[in-house]
Amino acid sequence: MPSLCRDGIFYGILQRMRLTVNTYCGGTSPVHACDARVKIVLLAAYSVTLFLVDTWMGLALCALAFALVLKASGIPPRHVFGLVIPVYVLVAFTVAFNSFSLDVGQASAQLGGLADVSAGVLAEAAPVPLVGAFGFVPAGFARGCFFAIRILLLVFASLIVSFSTTSTDLTAALNDFMRPLRRLHVPTDDVAMVFSLALRFIPVTAEEFGRVHDAQWSRGAPFGEGSLWRRLRAWQTVLVPLFVGLFRRADTLAQAMDARCYGAPDVRRTSLSDRRFRAKSAAVLAAGIVLCGVLAVAW
Repeated sequence: MPSLCRDGIFYGILQRMRLTVNTYCGGTSPVHACDARVKIVLLAAYSVTLFLVDTWMGLALCALAFALVLKASGIPPRHVFGLVIPVYVLVAFTVAFNSFSLDVGQASAQLGGLADVSAGVLAEAAPVPLVGAFGFVPAGFARGCFFAIRILLLVFASLIVSFSTTSTDLTAALNDFMRPLRRLHVPTDDVAMVFSLALRFIPVTAEEFGRVHDAQWSRGAPFGEGSLWRRLRAWQTVLVPLFVGLFRRADTLAQAMDARCYGAPDVRRTSLSDRRFRAKSAAVLAAGIVLCGVLAVAW
C-alpha cells in the first residue's frame, strides 16, 4: 500500500487533502531581524496612513513602500498574494457596488459622500446608462478601486509582519505593550501565555485534522459521495477524534505547565532572549513613523 500511494495518483490526492498552515517564513533579512514591537507599531501607523491618504499618488507611494519592504524581507510574493483569495472576493464586491448605480441620473449626488477620495482621471467622466436608469459610473469605479487597493495593502502588510515574526516574538511584544497594566494587578504574563498557546495550537490543530481526515478516508469514509446526511455523518468520524485528540494534548500541556510551577504566587518570569529596546530599533521606528506622517499629511 505505501508503494502504491507513492507511485500512483492516491498519494497525490492524500497530499492535496493535507491542510498546511505556515505563519512564519524563516530568514535573515532586515525585516526578520527588526524588533517585533517596532513592526507592530509601524503596521498600525501604516494602517492609519492608508485610511488618511486620499489621492492616487499617495496610495501609489504606500504601495511602493510595501513593495520595498516585501523585497527586503525576502518572502516569496506567492506566499503573500496567494493566501488572500477571500479578500479578493471582498474587494471585487467593493468595486462592483461602487461601479454601478440604480439611478445614473443621481449618480453624482450618490457619490457626494465619497468626495474625499480621488477618482483620478475618471472624476469628470459621465455615467453610462445600461438598462433604463441602471448604469455604470466611472467615478464610482475609480473610487471602488481605490478602496480595494486600500484593503489589499492593509492585508498584505499584516501578512508581512506575520511571515517575518515568530509567534513567540509576537506574544512577547504583546506582553511588553501590556506591561503598564501590571500596576493595576492585571496578570499580563498569563494573558500573553494564553495568546501564545492559542497561536501554537493553530498548526497543531491543522496537522491533527489532516492526519485524522487521511486515516478516515483510507478506511473508506464517503466525504464526497452519497447524500448530504451521509457526508455529514462521514465528517463526524473526523471531528470527534479531532476534539478528543486536542483535549488530550491540552491535558498533557496543563500537566507540563503545572510541573514547571506555572501559576505559582509571587514568581516573576524571565525571558531567555534579550528584550532590550536598542537604539537601532528606535531609529527604524522613528523613520517609519515620520514617513507615514508625511504620506498622511502631504497626500
